[in-house]
Amino acid sequence: MLKKVDQLAGDVDEVVADAKLKKLNELIEENSKLNYQKEQLQKAIDSAQSMVDTHQVCILSSLIAKFDSAIKKAFPNLTAVSVVITPNANPNFGDYQCNNALSLAKELSSSGTKFVPRDVAAKICEHLVLEPLIEKVEISGPGFINISIARDFLEREISKLLRHGFSMPPPKRRLKCIVDMSSPNIAKEMHVGHLRSTIIGESISRLLAFTGHEVLKLNHLGDWGTQFGMLIAHLRDTFEVLDDRPLPISDLQFFYKTAKKRFDEDEEFKKRAYRAVVQLQSFEPQHIKDWERICDISKKEFDEIYRRMDVENLVPRGESFYQSRMVELVKDLEDRKLLENDDGRKILWTPASEVPLIIVKSDGGYTYDTSDMAAIRQRINEEGAERIIYVVDSGQSTHLTTVFAAAEVCGYAIPGRHKAEHVGFGVVLGEDKKKFKTRSGETVKLIDLLNEGVERATKKLHEKGRDKELTADEQKRAAEAVAYGCIKYADLSHNRINDYIFSFEKMLDDKGNTAAYLLYAYTRIRSIVRKTGWSETKLSEMRQTTKISLAHPAELKLGKALCRLPEVIVKLEEDLLFHKLCDYLYELSCCFTEFYDACYCIEQENGKIVRINDSRIMLCEATASVMKCCFDILGIRTVDKM
Repeated sequence: MLKKVDQLAGDVDEVVADAKLKKLNELIEENSKLNYQKEQLQKAIDSAQSMVDTHQVCILSSLIAKFDSAIKKAFPNLTAVSVVITPNANPNFGDYQCNNALSLAKELSSSGTKFVPRDVAAKICEHLVLEPLIEKVEISGPGFINISIARDFLEREISKLLRHGFSMPPPKRRLKCIVDMSSPNIAKEMHVGHLRSTIIGESISRLLAFTGHEVLKLNHLGDWGTQFGMLIAHLRDTFEVLDDRPLPISDLQFFYKTAKKRFDEDEEFKKRAYRAVVQLQSFEPQHIKDWERICDISKKEFDEIYRRMDVENLVPRGESFYQSRMVELVKDLEDRKLLENDDGRKILWTPASEVPLIIVKSDGGYTYDTSDMAAIRQRINEEGAERIIYVVDSGQSTHLTTVFAAAEVCGYAIPGRHKAEHVGFGVVLGEDKKKFKTRSGETVKLIDLLNEGVERATKKLHEKGRDKELTADEQKRAAEAVAYGCIKYADLSHNRINDYIFSFEKMLDDKGNTAAYLLYAYTRIRSIVRKTGWSETKLSEMRQTTKISLAHPAELKLGKALCRLPEVIVKLEEDLLFHKLCDYLYELSCCFTEFYDACYCIEQENGKIVRINDSRIMLCEATASVMKCCFDILGIRTVDKM
């Protein structure tokens, strides 16, 4: 009996075990299904998040699109209407203003039916979709439409900026852009005349890269010509043995002046210099080697200046690069019968100028016209350039206009596909309003200018007692940031088309629209955020989760200023006038000062923090982020302490 009971108990245990195993397997299978569903759900979430636009909205462009749609719906018979919307000068009348009603009323009335501008404005507003951008529209005066931007839209845009950082939407068409900039001469020092091309060219390159284009920066060095025969001849007279070691020339400029003096005074030396030029242009190996070593000395000096000015990835491509391509150019133009013989010269006419380009001189030599034509041909055909920007002084305007027209005549540049443009600029003047010179009347060397800037900036820091607050390394970085930033900003904050007066005294002033003031403002904002005591992890979390409020008028004004940057950048990409970005940066800084004076961010009692307004601290963070973006485009370093 007991045996049967034990056997029955064993059978029961076995059934229970089987049931448990079956249940366990069912649970495992169910868990597997849930994990799979979880993975699919996460993929869907990730996919949805990737589709969320993380870029900043250009309010002006969005308004133009909305009003364009409304005008087409209101007046479908009108064609090619250009929407005119401008920021409102008086904030009491809204943020923006549409001025189309007046011109449209005139156009509509010409068909026989009289239209009143206010009625036209009202009809446009009837067809206007407000959400999510516009809070309200009001018609004022003869028919102006005043537009107020929705506060909740601005709050969402700033939250997006904090979560994802500032970025522009990708361009409709990504262009291969070439920026021709700086362009000093080998064996000569860079001087103040190279300052503007280098600074402006670097900012253009940074802007185009920031807006999503491919950028190639080219340094069109003066590295070819008769002067190199003179230098090579003097080199061989000075050093009897030229092995593979670097040339023992500590001052290439003095070496150049000595060679030039001999060339002007010694007929025998002049003959040898000309023979050396012939050998160089025939690509005789030893002469090429000597020429390369001379070029290397200059390039190292240039690179040191570019390093200090934060100019990176500038590709040296001098006159020498185009020598063989000039031969190809001439053959191509001759084969297509585009050249005209003129007293032994070969010239090229364009509709842009009454003066032709001289492609081949009567002695068979080439000219700057030849090399510039070979360069633009190479840049389009070999590099695939679609936008070519020449950052050269305004005195070259006529010449470059002729070259661009010639490129079209020759079929190298196709209108609508290729765009070549001259970004001209005025000269740098001294405080006497004459060309900037040293006291002895010589051209100011760029390296001396940078050194003096650092010395003056260091002195300013000491005067303010910053040497007691900063480490030696922090002082050095702050002085360099201020010095180089002030030199760049003084240039970029003026309309580049005009001349400007160079004054260390004015540019290092920490009041007004100067880099010194703006860099101090930036470090002040960073210090406000640091006062919270938040760790970087906490700060990162707050960027993601803080709900932004623009309830106070000063908060709202700052929020609107922060959201204006995209339209500033869109306009800047068209006209490349960087003083407008500098004006925006200064206005933003002034808005922040008003906000900080009116709105408590951190409240303290007896030196202890009792309350932190998270939204306002995040407005500080957003302002610093936008300022940093502007500084980056302008090529100006920032530091967190000054």
